[in-house]
Amino acid sequence: MFAQSKQPLLIGWLHAGSRESNRRSFAAFKEGLAALGWEEGSQVVFDERWADGRSDRLPALAGELAAKGPAVIVAGPVSAAAAATEAAPKTPIVIFLGDPVPAGLAASLARPGGMVTGVTNIVTDITQKYLELLLAAAPKSRRVSFLVDTTAANHALMLEAARRSVAQYSVEARYAEVARPEEVEPALSRLAKERIQALVVMPGQAVGLRRQRIAKFAQEQRWPVVAGPEFAEAGALLTYGADILANYRRAAYYVDRILKGAKPGDLPIEQPTKFELVINMKTAKALGLTIPQTLLLRADQVIE
Repeated sequence: MFAQSKQPLLIGWLHAGSRESNRRSFAAFKEGLAALGWEEGSQVVFDERWADGRSDRLPALAGELAAKGPAVIVAGPVSAAAAATEAAPKTPIVIFLGDPVPAGLAASLARPGGMVTGVTNIVTDITQKYLELLLAAAPKSRRVSFLVDTTAANHALMLEAARRSVAQYSVEARYAEVARPEEVEPALSRLAKERIQALVVMPGQAVGLRRQRIAKFAQEQRWPVVAGPEFAEAGALLTYGADILANYRRAAYYVDRILKGAKPGDLPIEQPTKFELVINMKTAKALGLTIPQTLLLRADQVIE
């Protein structure tokens, strides 16, 4: 059992995003581990690898971690977990973002059966709600664009969900796909020429790294934006999704269980229980929008 080791245990950390953009998340994971009695330095040490939104770097970074012989690798989203699994097939992997089942990394959420377990934020399922929320706040939006990060492992499933919502609400849709952070601004410029009226940002690390620029560009174009929770502070009109910091804290629970001898395949992958809707009233006023009281009552947080 790892917990009986006299030497500090090495925990690998593999993230597809950047350290700067995810410092609060990494801190939440460390806080969760400390709350379970693991002291950094004397009992555990961390080896971090960040891909900075470039998924093509993940295999090499995973290989570097695997060479260090970590007791467990904490990875996210699915693309990072897949790279870690390939590089270290016998090492337990704890995921904190995305759904590993469609990617073939786990047999099911209830019985993963392999070396991958952790927490899913079921991005695919909530994507369909984005358009519903957007039209509740900005009902005159009839030409809507979806900014799609193709590096997200389940982006095809998210696109399917988006198309279902487009059909349901009978809006005209445009889709802009990006694979690298530097592709985001050219994509936005193309959308501006197509005279779109609102923007849905699909989850992904490449777009997440450009969230400040996306929000600023959208405000310049007077586009209402709905996106994931990480866009709340950037100024998106609406954000909706799982409580991400709670996911990271919960990932610490899985690391604790594994270090104490549990097999990852025996630990059910948890779905989030708390979802948050944040409405930015400052952005609403700048766009000349009046948010319906019914939507305000659904909000978990209102930014004034």
